[in-house]
Amino acid sequence: MATLILPGEWIKNWEKSGKHEFVQLCKELTQKTDHGSEIRDIQAALYELCWQVVQGNLKLDLVVSVLGDMMELRDDMPSILADVFSTLDLETAALEEKVKRDHYTQLVGACLFFVPDAILKERLDPETLESLGLIKQAHQFNQKIVKIKTKLFYKQQKFNLLREENEGYAKLITELGQDLSGSITSHLVLESIKSLIGCFNLDPNRVLDIILEVYESRSDQDEFFLSLIKSYMCEPLTLCHILGFKFKFYQEPNEETPKSLYHIAAALLHHNLIELEDLYVHLMPVDAAIVEEHKRDISEAKQIARKLVMVVLPSEKSEDKDKEKEKEEEKNDKPPDNQKLGLLEALLRIGDWHHAQSIMDQMPSFYATSHKAIALALCQLVHLTVEPLYRRAGLPKGARGCVLHPLRNKRAPRPVESFDDLRRDTFSMICYLGPHLSHDAILFAKIVRLGKAFMKEYQSDSRSDVKDKMETLLSCFLSIADQVLLPSLSLMECNACMSEELWGLFKLFPYRHRYRLYGQWKNETYTSHPLLVKVKAQTVERAKYIMKRLTKENVKQSGRQIGKLSHSNPTILFDYMLSQIQWYDNLIVPVVDSLKYLTSLNYDVLAYCIIEALANPEKEKMKHDDTTISSWLQSLASLCGAVFRKYPIELAGLLQYVTNQLKAGKSFDLLILKEVVQKMAGIEITDEMTSEQLEAMTGGEQLKAEGGYFGQIRNTKKSSQRLKDALLDHELALPLCLLMAQQRNGVVFLEGGEKHLKLVGHLYDQCHDTLVQFGGFLASNLSTEDYIKRVPSIDILCNQFHTPHDAAFFLSRPMYAHQILSKYDELKKAEKGNRQQQKVHKYVAACELVMTPVHEAVVSLHPARVWDDLRPQFYATFWSLTMYDLAVPHSAYEREVNKLKVQIKAIEENPEIPMNKKKKEKERCTALQEKLQEEEKKQLEHVQRVLHRLKLEKDNWLLAKSTKNETITKFLQLCLFPRCIFSSIDAVYCARFVELVHQQKTPNFCTLLCYDRVFSAIIYTVASCTENESHRYGRFLCCMLETVTRWHSDRAIYEKECVNYPGFLTIFRATGFDGGNKADQLDYENFRHVVHKWHYMLTKASVHCLETGDYTHIRNILIVLTKILPCYPKVLNLGQALECRVHKICLEEKDKRPDLYALAMGYSGRLKGQKVHMVPENEFHHKEQPARSSTPANQQNGPGSTGKPATSTSKTEEGTSEDGDRGKDKSQGTTKPVNKANSAAAKVTTSNGNGALNSTKAVKERDDKEKSGKEKKEKKEKTPGSTPETKAENRREKQRDERAGKEERVAREGKEKTPKADREKAKAEEKSSKDDKAKAGNGEPMEPSRERDAIKESKSKEKGDRSAVAGSLKSPVPRLESAESERDHKRRKLDSHSSPSHSSSVKDNSNEPKESTSKHHANYNSVTRSKSRERETEKKESDNTQGRSKEKKEEKDRKERKRDYAVNELETSQESKRRKDENGMNSSKNSKSDSPSCDSPLSAEKEKIKRSKSSSKEKADSVKPERTSSGGKKESRHDKEKSEKKEKRDSSGGKEEKKHHKSSDKHR
Repeated sequence: MATLILPGEWIKNWEKSGKHEFVQLCKELTQKTDHGSEIRDIQAALYELCWQVVQGNLKLDLVVSVLGDMMELRDDMPSILADVFSTLDLETAALEEKVKRDHYTQLVGACLFFVPDAILKERLDPETLESLGLIKQAHQFNQKIVKIKTKLFYKQQKFNLLREENEGYAKLITELGQDLSGSITSHLVLESIKSLIGCFNLDPNRVLDIILEVYESRSDQDEFFLSLIKSYMCEPLTLCHILGFKFKFYQEPNEETPKSLYHIAAALLHHNLIELEDLYVHLMPVDAAIVEEHKRDISEAKQIARKLVMVVLPSEKSEDKDKEKEKEEEKNDKPPDNQKLGLLEALLRIGDWHHAQSIMDQMPSFYATSHKAIALALCQLVHLTVEPLYRRAGLPKGARGCVLHPLRNKRAPRPVESFDDLRRDTFSMICYLGPHLSHDAILFAKIVRLGKAFMKEYQSDSRSDVKDKMETLLSCFLSIADQVLLPSLSLMECNACMSEELWGLFKLFPYRHRYRLYGQWKNETYTSHPLLVKVKAQTVERAKYIMKRLTKENVKQSGRQIGKLSHSNPTILFDYMLSQIQWYDNLIVPVVDSLKYLTSLNYDVLAYCIIEALANPEKEKMKHDDTTISSWLQSLASLCGAVFRKYPIELAGLLQYVTNQLKAGKSFDLLILKEVVQKMAGIEITDEMTSEQLEAMTGGEQLKAEGGYFGQIRNTKKSSQRLKDALLDHELALPLCLLMAQQRNGVVFLEGGEKHLKLVGHLYDQCHDTLVQFGGFLASNLSTEDYIKRVPSIDILCNQFHTPHDAAFFLSRPMYAHQILSKYDELKKAEKGNRQQQKVHKYVAACELVMTPVHEAVVSLHPARVWDDLRPQFYATFWSLTMYDLAVPHSAYEREVNKLKVQIKAIEENPEIPMNKKKKEKERCTALQEKLQEEEKKQLEHVQRVLHRLKLEKDNWLLAKSTKNETITKFLQLCLFPRCIFSSIDAVYCARFVELVHQQKTPNFCTLLCYDRVFSAIIYTVASCTENESHRYGRFLCCMLETVTRWHSDRAIYEKECVNYPGFLTIFRATGFDGGNKADQLDYENFRHVVHKWHYMLTKASVHCLETGDYTHIRNILIVLTKILPCYPKVLNLGQALECRVHKICLEEKDKRPDLYALAMGYSGRLKGQKVHMVPENEFHHKEQPARSSTPANQQNGPGSTGKPATSTSKTEEGTSEDGDRGKDKSQGTTKPVNKANSAAAKVTTSNGNGALNSTKAVKERDDKEKSGKEKKEKKEKTPGSTPETKAENRREKQRDERAGKEERVAREGKEKTPKADREKAKAEEKSSKDDKAKAGNGEPMEPSRERDAIKESKSKEKGDRSAVAGSLKSPVPRLESAESERDHKRRKLDSHSSPSHSSSVKDNSNEPKESTSKHHANYNSVTRSKSRERETEKKESDNTQGRSKEKKEEKDRKERKRDYAVNELETSQESKRRKDENGMNSSKNSKSDSPSCDSPLSAEKEKIKRSKSSSKEKADSVKPERTSSGGKKESRHDKEKSEKKEKRDSSGGKEEKKHHKSSDKHR
């Protein structure tokens, strides 16, 4: 229009050129044929021209002449001009300028001669017509129009058209109903219709209605009728109204809308002849009613579900029945059918997905497809859409499938040719189907198969350009599985084939995707639809019915029912079953057996349900007492083991769950892993193994399987292979090991904060046991390559992954064994030689190649100073070997072979077994027998090679420069103790390894010291163990005791296995071991004394633990005692002391702690059974010939001790040997001179004198040899039997017995000793002091080196070993010539102090060095000293002062040299404390002894000479502050004062003593 604005030049030069240009323009416009747009252009041109006249720019006559000419251009030009005048009429009438209106009126008036009046009257306003003179009056004209319109539109005709002109309609129906197969077209019929309308005056709308009626009856003639309607119809809304009226007719109750009507409506919609929005409003019911109905359906479904779950009473049942009847009656008045759904079905049938989708969007989810007809129509449409792709990719080989004819409708969704095309319409169609795909199982299978084909393509196609497309398609298929496939399976009736078909797709998904789908299915899908709500309720009801009746007897029938139910709704079924199992664990066996009829998909769902049940955050994994794991968790763990072993279920999810829990620092769920490994691999972890089983566990794999476990494990090959594959495929083997190893400490330090100690111990044990079990599984099932590839080197394990050393070596050990064997095989192949010697050399070479890097790697595991005491080679050898390497369990092999022989015999004799089965069983047994014999032979060769290797290595194991005590400390701390509590086999291994090191005659290894340290300090070790560790520690002690008991039992065995062995050497010289020197060896009788001392120490520790009242102490010591029962107690009085304490525990714990009561009762009963094997003490060792002996230096944890607190060290240093001698004299009266038994007693020192075992007799004998040879020795051996000393001894024995009896009674009453007991004791001591004086008068020398060594040992403790193990175990070798009276005295004390007062006395005594009985006597009884002894001490005071002051100076200097590394402040404080303690200790100790020491000045002189001759190194290391006990010298003033204070303290009564016990206990 803008281009038609007349240019200004035309107006200005109108007459010259403008008029011509305008006419030319109009001619051009009239010649254009643009379907109506040319009329608009002409109107615009004329409008512009007329507007110029109205404006006054052009003269009227000029324009009128042009307009007149224009009339010739077109026939309808007057009408066009009239339209322009009409527009201008409206515009000018609104203008305020009257001039313009006048110009307009003049223009129209001038044009009247070529524009007809009639046209102007139609279009112009009546007022304008009046001004033009065309009508008389505008008002009258308006009235006339109204009358005419009323007559036309509102006045009814007085006749009925149908009746009057029915011939027209008859002809119309005939026309439409004719045969349309010929050449008749819609165009011809339309012309006929037009003629009929005109001829018979038919109503066009009624004609359209009849056309639709005929179309409805001939709905197959779509093409004809649609083109006819398209040609006939002018207004879509009219057609819509007519259709609406038709639908309205069927909206009455009990009326049914015909399908043909839906069909024509759908066809018209599909061809866009009507709009869905226009038609939708005419359909019933309204959307609000549909939503309401959907909600009502869901609530009804939920109500039904509730009823099924609820327990209904009989009265309520009858009421419910009445209500249901009423509802049924209401339903009989059927509401009008849903026209929207009918139209939707018709749309789907003709393939109009676009409009169908629009209708479904108006309704609630899956409401439309919940009607079967619609679901099937949509399924059919999907069938047709996916057909080409299914034929290409999804059809299985050999399947033909039925041929589907595509829709003739060109507007239907296009068939898909590729997976990408599925995204166009197909996926959305399937999603709209939802759970109602269940109506078409064939389509279900097709979609699943397409999914499988896609997953194969997805997994094989790794191109990056299509990766995004593939990922999108994968997410689409996962959505389809979630929203359609699984819900549809729930609605299918027990279709196992569909379940298996679906598994074919699901198994291609990672387990994470699958479990996500199962989670949605179980927790969300069943709430989305009323049908699913009902199905869930019915499934639960059915599950209850089955589970109530499930027993072992009807497993088969119930299993079939469970299988049938599980095909459709496994999640609901398993959820209920698991909830029952958590309550009733006796259901586990029948349930597991009944699951054999499940499909693969169901097994996978079961795995998910188990994991979900385990991870349930609402359930507590501890019982309410917070001390044990909940029974529901234990039940589920048992079920896991049984189910995963029996059925082929994927393990990855479960293993990952356990791994994730460990990552999160939660160790409860290790119970599951433990059960799974136990059931699937047959590897059992228990500390209750019998000795036969334990023996079998030291053999090969076959022997382990046959004799090592409680249950005979069979057929684990497949299940263990599945477990192995799951671990390797998902790379979980090493992470699980490392997490378990780290979690052991995590249980204590991270998890254990708020938990009960008992539970923490249980979790620690569970974690540790599972690690051992899992590591054992990996070692026996992984191939060498797999194992080596996955386990890093030992230094990386420990330093990078922070794996504890014991666990790291446990994991690495199989790797070393594998590597050594493969290297050995390589060397054998490379150089063929069959000689046994050559083979052994090759084996040693292979060991060196493999272990050398390990020796280098272990150096980084500990500080450098550790390797001053142990060699890395020794450390690595200890940790890398197993019991398999050390010994062959011949008896175990023999036992199993004999069992098989018996089995074969039983099979042969059994007539009921069929022959073929007999043959098979015999073959199996024979094959097994051969395997075992072959395995035994192989192990024997292996053990011989290993022992040869150790023989070659042993000389380099321990360094000569290190002290024995330090070496043993490090060996215990870093090797023996960590490993002996690792597993039962390791416990046996540790004991056997010590024995082996001894048997190999390893240089610098003191067997005696090692055994002493093990037996002397069990309190701390026992107290720090968990329950299972106690079992293992007990087993270790039992094995150690077995060896000791064997040596103790027979002199011949002892002399064969111990004499001339460096482990029993009591002096180490610089030149090394001199086996020929008898004086350096511990003789048999003294060894028996030592064993008695060890038994005594065990008793003391046991009684202490039992008296603490602490749960852990009591439980652990009872477990340990039960384990060592075969070897301990062997001495009657020690056994009685134990029995007394255990009986007390039984009484105390009966109603308090039932588990302790059960343990104590069990032990008590077994102990009584052992009584017949116990012997009196004099039979255990020769008590009749007590040896005059010194005590072991600084027995930190000696007899009756619980360990020595650091603060008492300085006290212990002072006057150690002095007190030992005096105490011994006091308790023994007099002793015989050295006899043969004592002559062999030796003194053990180490290169720096630490932990020495001092034998005064041995040193004295050597000194005598230097001076006067054998004469003096022989003279001393001739001691008469009836000397005054012997009589004194007998009297003293009697007095002790009386005193012991008295003390026992007093102790039981919990009171202080009576004055009478004190008086008796004072008399005994006075008598013994006289005997000692007499003996001292003979000038019998006493060895000062004993004191020195005692002080050295004490110093070494203060200086060096502060580690936990050393602290609890650092006890030197026992004294070898223990005084019998001392031991006897201790034993009586132990018996008499079985009340709690004993434990406090033990604690008191822990501050003293335990080298003399007299000192124990003084500490236990706290008696006041007699006045006669006081007078004697005053007499000795002046003599003692001089000798001691000189030695104090020397001692101080040596101490300062030894501790030069210490900080100055510390040194000063320690020195001042030492001096203070020195004075106090001297006075108290001297006050305790009532006769001078028997050391002569001569012996001190000899010792000085001997020290000066020793090597410079020995000087530097061994010289420590010493104190000689100067014979005959008087006590110092300090001593006297201390003695008086002591008397006051002793007489102050029970209150102070209790106080002292308490502080002593705290100190410890």
